[in-house]
Amino acid sequence: MREPDFQQLVDQQYAPLFRFALSLSRSEADAADLTQQTFFLWASKGDQLRDGSKAKTWLFTTLYREFLSRCRHEVRFPKVEIEHVREEEMSIWPNANALDSTTVLEALCDVEEPFRAPVTLFYLEQFSYQEIAAVLEVPLGTVMSRLSRGKALLRQRLLSKEETLGKKVVVFQSKQRRTSHG
Repeated sequence: MREPDFQQLVDQQYAPLFRFALSLSRSEADAADLTQQTFFLWASKGDQLRDGSKAKTWLFTTLYREFLSRCRHEVRFPKVEIEHVREEEMSIWPNANALDSTTVLEALCDVEEPFRAPVTLFYLEQFSYQEIAAVLEVPLGTVMSRLSRGKALLRQRLLSKEETLGKKVVVFQSKQRRTSHG
């Protein structure tokens, strides 16, 4: 693939690949690393792909394989880090009944990976069932069942988040002057 074609591919696919990597890894740094590694592999091996129309599927499949490889490595060699409380975890949600994109994405990150990947590819990346099957290297029926179960798990997570948030919302009284009559 010539240089302008490579740049065009990066321009078109970087954001969707990054979002997919973020949904899998749950970390911006890891997602950026996975995305960069995927494009590095494309630069190294992409010219071996005979059908250029399959570049998108190749990229997503490669990213998914790289993610699985890293997961296996982390199981064998787990990281030990001091955990810090993030500021957004301490904030109070102003409206517990509103499901904004941040809430939905957080709930999606709580869904187990075998179900999170198909849901992400289908709803966020607009992949067809066949494309998802190719990326994840599973049969079409497996994609359909994982999507169904993934949606149910996501719905369950959203409902539990809403209930939890509903219990944590603090209602503040508006500051009004109190006048004493008397």
